[in-house]
Amino acid sequence: MRKKKGFAITMVVLLLMVAALAGCGGGSSSSDGTKELTFMFRGGTDEQKAYKEVIKKFEEEHPGVKVKMVVTAADQYATKLRAAITGNNLPDIFYFAPGDLKAYVNSGVLKDLTPYIEKSKDINLDNIWKYGVDLYRYDGKMAGQGNIYGMPKDVGPFALGYNKTMFEKAGIPVPDKDKPYTWDEFIKVSQELTKDTNGDGKPDQYGTGFNVQWALQAFVWSNGADWLDASKTKVAIDDPKFAEALQFFADMQNKYKITPGIEQSQTLDTYQRWMKGEMAFFPVGPWDMSTFEKLPFEYDLMPYPVGSTGKPATWIGSLGIGVSSKTKYPDEAVELVNYLTTSKEGMKQLVDAKVQIPNLLDMADEWVKDTKTKPSNKQEFIDIVNDYGRALPGNYTYNAEWYDIFFTDIQPVLDGKVTAADYVKQEQPKMQKLLDKAVEQEKKSQK
Repeated sequence: MRKKKGFAITMVVLLLMVAALAGCGGGSSSSDGTKELTFMFRGGTDEQKAYKEVIKKFEEEHPGVKVKMVVTAADQYATKLRAAITGNNLPDIFYFAPGDLKAYVNSGVLKDLTPYIEKSKDINLDNIWKYGVDLYRYDGKMAGQGNIYGMPKDVGPFALGYNKTMFEKAGIPVPDKDKPYTWDEFIKVSQELTKDTNGDGKPDQYGTGFNVQWALQAFVWSNGADWLDASKTKVAIDDPKFAEALQFFADMQNKYKITPGIEQSQTLDTYQRWMKGEMAFFPVGPWDMSTFEKLPFEYDLMPYPVGSTGKPATWIGSLGIGVSSKTKYPDEAVELVNYLTTSKEGMKQLVDAKVQIPNLLDMADEWVKDTKTKPSNKQEFIDIVNDYGRALPGNYTYNAEWYDIFFTDIQPVLDGKVTAADYVKQEQPKMQKLLDKAVEQEKKSQK
């Protein structure tokens, strides 16, 4: 009885989510013959505004097409998209994460864009970031190769920013854009910049405050470790180099005191402290540029501090824009995708709105030289894409449940109650069990 009741509740919730997306998809025609497309996406206020302007321009250039925009909050997007898929109510064009590529292709959700791209005279794949395009290739067995089932909305290099004004005020040389700090150097500078500025006996200015889910990768990878082995079928966090990196990350708060503790974070989170100029180092993504343009201090970009490899590392995010396999207007839908991702007109509007770096290589070359907008060292974004950026580990597998649980369980390590060495030893089997399940699900979907 409990199972039946739980199933009924789940179905009611699912139907409610599907109902919330009513009118979202399939493409339709108005009485005057105008072709109507639905575009579902997510983004902050500045990104929404930018996309509205780009869509408006697209409609002006394609008078027979109208685009209905469905904007969803970031934390609800994946749930609502899956509800739309389940309810057979998919929008014509939509964002999707590269980690969902295999599942969406195998289940027939995404249209193969390859023939449309090949016949287009306006698309030059050699002028688009190869990393971005390859994220949305799939040959039925391996992601990263084969046909194209989405185009990159963007590539999002997760760089490290620093408060230049704080450095200059303290008389400390600003970081070298070409020579990264070692971990020891990073701690030393961070400790020098962690200060009690108002004399109440408590620090109110800190070296940094990293979110473990988005910043740990830089430390693990630069120390020569990873979440997966080369086959992408074995969880590799029990590597001593991984434990060393995780312990260093936790020590920034518990040992070196360069990061706000739990009590301080409850008063003011690290993002707010960065925005107020109370933090020396903080991650910066291209999506932050429009907001950070108005910071009350000067900031710039630098490489992440390096572990035993001596080489910086970080991740590159991305979202794809795909077309529903059931759209009534595939030509127009693909044309919109291309306009948003590969056209100079559309890309210029999005880049000028400071919500992403250019998808087009020749445009990126010019963009880097622009000294009128912040940050000055835009080259760091490009270096990450060209040189030391990687995809997040969850993108390589059929689902990311195995990866997500690592961060769900990690708080005792950050609080100093469990050592990193003990944590990776106890967590590896749990993660491996979920990864094995994902591998089996992928095999079944291919059949």
